[in-house]
Amino acid sequence: MTIENNTAAKKAEKLVAVKGMNDILPPSVPRTEKLPDSALWQWFETSVRQVMASYGYQYLLTPIVEPTALFVRGLGEVTDIVEKEMYSFTDSMNGDKLTLRPEATAGIVRAMNEHNALYNGPLRLWTIGAMFRHERPQKGRYRQFHQLDVEALGYAGPDVDAEMILMARSLWRALGLVEGQHVRLEINSLGQPEERKQHRDALVAYFGQHQEQLDEDSQRRLHTNPLRILDSKNPAMQALIEGAPRLMDFLGEASRAHFDAVRAVLDAVGLEYRVNTRLVRGMDYYNLTVFEWVTDQLGSQGTVCGGGRYDGLIGQLGGKPAPAVGFGLGIERLLLLLQELKLPVPDAAPHAYAVVPPGTPLPPVMALLEQLRAAGVRVQQHAGGADGPGSFKSQFKKADASGARFALIFGGDELAQGQVSVKPLRGGEQVLRPLADVSSWATSLL
Repeated sequence: MTIENNTAAKKAEKLVAVKGMNDILPPSVPRTEKLPDSALWQWFETSVRQVMASYGYQYLLTPIVEPTALFVRGLGEVTDIVEKEMYSFTDSMNGDKLTLRPEATAGIVRAMNEHNALYNGPLRLWTIGAMFRHERPQKGRYRQFHQLDVEALGYAGPDVDAEMILMARSLWRALGLVEGQHVRLEINSLGQPEERKQHRDALVAYFGQHQEQLDEDSQRRLHTNPLRILDSKNPAMQALIEGAPRLMDFLGEASRAHFDAVRAVLDAVGLEYRVNTRLVRGMDYYNLTVFEWVTDQLGSQGTVCGGGRYDGLIGQLGGKPAPAVGFGLGIERLLLLLQELKLPVPDAAPHAYAVVPPGTPLPPVMALLEQLRAAGVRVQQHAGGADGPGSFKSQFKKADASGARFALIFGGDELAQGQVSVKPLRGGEQVLRPLADVSSWATSLL
């Protein structure tokens, strides 16, 4: 093979996505892997916007790339995310150390600090976006994944902790999930830093006495982040973990009162939950209330939403100290849950499909379709391009495949009489409708 031919062959190679980073495709495009399609994704985002608006939360966007120091300082140097999972690089232009964001909270706090956003009072915020972690891809866990992130900055009371949990429940209900059946709530309190320090010292002493039973990760964490040992999924260590000192026994009166107040709200609205004294969070900045919504439907990837209070982070990242609470939700994992449960979702197919025979003048056809769309009707127009619109038979096949309930047939005789034929594709009688009075019949297509 000549050099020229070899170069041409290389150019013809099919390029594919980076491992663990997936395309979100329309429903009409076949997928080799069981991933949510873009119609399900859009419906989820619409549901989120409605729920966030009902609680008075405002939308924001932050950059995907942030200074590496933001996550080292915010998440903690000895967390798995910082040690193993971040996509970090040096900017070739100026030598800055940058990272693709592995989570959203630190970036939101950085933005609010930078713009003095809390000067005029507390804020309720939410965002959706891509996050990046270099880990082994598996079902519901990818290297590029997307999160819904919700934060309330400047609020100290347990009422906002409870509001966060109830907001997640409202989202479940909007999506058709039933709390207690499809997802269930677990809560805990991490107390305050001094209480955690006392608990940490007790954990180090306890696990230090049983160091030979710890796996490699837990031995590494023993003197750096022993609380994370409690989160180990190693079956061989569960009996040892069960006997470890409990943080709840180290909580002071104020921490207990805060936790009891959160529980009182959940009890008042009839929301069932389990107090899980082993529930911890992966980031160092959490305190007081922590919570997770979990499911049994996705194997080992059981957590679909997690959050809690992080009163020290704003000051830790250079802002004026202020309380905060929030949660994050993995979108891919949640949509996989909806697929597993086969819950009904709104139909995203067009209401009608416009069948346009060859030779049909396009101006009156497209003018009518615009009127229908203005009336709220989703209409897909058959387009033929340079080869013409195609036969009646081929157009009706595409109309049926589109999922539309009606075909709008723009035949020459009908157009000459100022009419269009409306043919039900799922059973029913074909009727003629006037072109001149679209408003009188547009709603019949919905």
